[in-house]
Amino acid sequence: MRDSTGAPWFKSSRSQGQRDCVEVAFLGSGTVGVRDSKDPTGPALAFGPAEWDGFVAALTSGRFQR
Repeated sequence: MRDSTGAPWFKSSRSQGQRDCVEVAFLGSGTVGVRDSKDPTGPALAFGPAEWDGFVAALTSGRFQR
């Protein structure tokens, strides 16, 4: 993954300050970083534009509902 130092990481507005969240950063060239909010200096995953778009589409369609 490209260097995410100084990237503007953010949590969903739905997290309501809870600790068990993921953070997302748009890293340029369509790459999206995802990391554990409890471990901001730990590892992060990187997704390309098509992967991220597919994930978001699956979320909004309800595919991951419990």
